Amino acid sequence: MAIINIPDKTISCKIVYYGTGLGGKTTNLKYIYSRLSPSCCGEIIILQTETERTLFFDFLSMDLGTVAGFTTRFALYTVPGQVEYNASRRLILNGADGIVFVADSDVMRSSENIESLENMKDNLNEYGLTLHDLPWVMQYNKRDLSSAMSIDRLERECNRYNVPSFEAIAMDGRGVFATLKAVTKLVLNRLQ
Repeated sequence: MAIINIPDKTISCKIVYYGTGLGGKTTNLKYIYSRLSPSCCGEIIILQTETERTLFFDFLSMDLGTVAGFTTRFALYTVPGQVEYNASRRLILNGADGIVFVADSDVMRSSENIESLENMKDNLNEYGLTLHDLPWVMQYNKRDLSSAMSIDRLERECNRYNVPSFEAIAMDGRGVFATLKAVTKLVLNRLQ
């Protein structure tokens, strides 16, 4: 839930990037951070294991201008993709104002995408929420792979809620800001 600080005239919102392990959640945040002016974002915090997977979360704070005289800030988090860290996934999801579900386009990751989406739904349910209760978008990452599934298949398997979806190659930034812009717009529209 957005935090509104009236004396400081700020609105702080939380966006969570959710998806499978090694699907590109951290890569999205790294790309965003690399392209933003230091004046509009804080430091990026990345916690990784020995295998370069994010263990708990990535965090990036961005200042995106004003809404009705209030400065809007977005904190971007990623969840760990590994199932064994579900308690962390659930904790990071708490208080989210919006979600980017990052689906891995590799055909070999099809079942993992579906499992991660179901896991996200289950974790939201722990907070009494459904996917209808908050803004979210779908990102189909790794579109450059020769083994990438068709968009039609990804839509059928992952986008049963018909949310906005975006193709991406997070390594080179394709689709990263389009995805971020869409989810922040949905969150801001909901706040108004």
